[in-house]
Amino acid sequence: MEFDKTLKSKLLPLALTIIVIVLDQITKMLVVRFIPMNTIGTQFFGDFLRIIHVRNPGVAFSVGAGLSYSVRRILFSIVPVVVLVLVIVIYFRNNDFTKLQRWAICGIVGGGFGNIIDRIFRPAGVVDFIDVKFYGLFGFDRWPTFNAADSAVVVCGILLIISFIITIIKESKAKNNKSGEKNSEEVK
Repeated sequence: MEFDKTLKSKLLPLALTIIVIVLDQITKMLVVRFIPMNTIGTQFFGDFLRIIHVRNPGVAFSVGAGLSYSVRRILFSIVPVVVLVLVIVIYFRNNDFTKLQRWAICGIVGGGFGNIIDRIFRPAGVVDFIDVKFYGLFGFDRWPTFNAADSAVVVCGILLIISFIITIIKESKAKNNKSGEKNSEEVK
């Protein structure tokens, strides 16, 4: 019975992985179908948010875009698949992750696979389409264009980091409380 509950707690968050992959691929398919490459499809709030169609042959912020196709294929497709498989193995072997951590990890994995699908099946590069004005912050007039998979990785990554920090703080407080109890018992 306990095994079933543990397995269920590990399998249920995988729904988020599937949802992220499906939504990512559907949005990319719509962009490719309806917005010509390197053009703006629509914009909102003036030019604050634009839906555009660009391709990123590299990784985040177009890092590695100048590498040869074969090197990019190995570095940006095969290596990430190996990393994501390792993450999934650790995910299933670890029984200490909180519920939030499990969901966050699954969101990150979904985003990772969403972009890997593009790297494997779209030789021109990953489809990016969300373009946001950044008002010169960090030297960017516009934030580098991104997609739904990137959003899932960033949001779930932030949630995962916050949840690890909260867990560390809680464990530290619990340890300090136990230490304080032992010291008060020794005084008596």
